Amino acid sequence: MHTWQLQEAKSHFSEVVDLILTEGPQRVTRHGVEAVIIISSADYQKLSGKKTGLLDCLLNAPKGQALAVSRSREKIRDVLL
Repeated sequence: MHTWQLQEAKSHFSEVVDLILTEGPQRVTRHGVEAVIIISSADYQKLSGKKTGLLDCLLNAPKGQALAVSRSREKIRDVLL
């Protein structure tokens, strides 16, 4: 993890963002003291446990065993309306 002084991180922000996306979190210091660690949005989502929508939940749900579904071979009964 690379350490940046705040002033340096501000003047090279685009580079800092590129490094976050390719190499991972970046540490930023202020007055020689660690102030923050900047992470990617994807890493933040994982760490925060933020739930996504129902569709994402269903699409990413663990896959179970296939259901054994069979239809009855009986004739369809007549219905009076």
